[in-house]
Amino acid sequence: MNQFDLALIGGGIIGLSTALTIKTRYPKASVILVEKENRFAAHQTGHNSGVIHAGVYYEPGSLKADFCKRGARATMDFCKTHNLPFRQCGKLLVATTPLEVKRMEALEKRCAQNKIPTRSIDRRQLNKMEPHIFGLGALLVPATGITDYTKITAKMADLFKAAGGIIKKGQAVTRIEESSDKVTIFTDQKPFCASHLIACGGLEADRLARMMGIAIDFMILPFRGEYYRLPDRLAKIVSHLIYPIPDPDLPFLGVHLTPMVDGCITVGPNAVMGFKREGYGRFNVDLVDTAQMLAFPGFWKVIGQHLGSGIKEWIDASYKPGYLKRVQKYCPGLTLKDLNPYPAGIRAQAVKKDGGLVHDFLFAKTHRSLHVCNAPSPAATSAIPIGEYLCDRAKTKFNL
Repeated sequence: MNQFDLALIGGGIIGLSTALTIKTRYPKASVILVEKENRFAAHQTGHNSGVIHAGVYYEPGSLKADFCKRGARATMDFCKTHNLPFRQCGKLLVATTPLEVKRMEALEKRCAQNKIPTRSIDRRQLNKMEPHIFGLGALLVPATGITDYTKITAKMADLFKAAGGIIKKGQAVTRIEESSDKVTIFTDQKPFCASHLIACGGLEADRLARMMGIAIDFMILPFRGEYYRLPDRLAKIVSHLIYPIPDPDLPFLGVHLTPMVDGCITVGPNAVMGFKREGYGRFNVDLVDTAQMLAFPGFWKVIGQHLGSGIKEWIDASYKPGYLKRVQKYCPGLTLKDLNPYPAGIRAQAVKKDGGLVHDFLFAKTHRSLHVCNAPSPAATSAIPIGEYLCDRAKTKFNL
């Protein structure tokens, strides 16, 4: 059985960023990464809106705020270095009601606390900057950008392999055993051993933690995010990312317009409780996933706590005019025929037994392993500093 100094589970952007960072800092270490799919970025990394977040929404002093701000700069630098597509087009957070104006002012103060440059835009200035967008005012965040995280992940994988790292795709982890001197990872093909393990499992993070006997009080619940794409004739309708002012009681940012690096504009996502962790198709129920969710007390509590918003999300997901109305709030010229199909995404949200949503990054550990248990948005933006953070922790814990 092959034995390595370090094994990583997960071929999303966090797993590849961590693998590349470790192999760069410790070139003599033998490092293997295993991914259950036959391609990288198959789930959350490859099914998001591609936004390079500036860190507008996050609590000052939180890991989210720190990782995001550093990650935005690092992501753009990585793209420049490796000739990958990105644009720093800026974001406009548009307030359409007096309540949203107050919330916008609170966001502006939070940006100041996080030292993120912003500029208040009045109605007249907004109309001049974005003639198709309506609002009482807006907050301009110039540092926000857009990229292709699938291409970034693929480049990280290439660099990792070029540095001597080993990648095994198409191998699902079925069991993990930890002993005093090693960790044995069993897959649906063949097992391998490593002195230490870092798990970046995303939608499977809780299951990987339980495989190692970690006493966790949360479960990963999938929230499905549905997108639409505007027709090519509307590809220039906006030049900035256009976001609504979010409800501070909810973890989701609302349906937004995103000019993608390929030239199209996407609309979305919404946030609907899913019943399949990898439910990207039209029929999105998995019996095992659903049974585990229904048996988890936190599922029922989070449903009860957010019943009103959850019903509205479900109705708008099922009723296209309801979805359109969300966008028309700030872009009234769009019509039903402008909303064309686009692939959906799934957000892995850690939910505690008491129904509380885990808003920040969450990590767990055993003697020979580190686990990324919750990596919410802006995880893709933050992937490079997260990889550095895990490398620092591995150095201390594993004595690399």
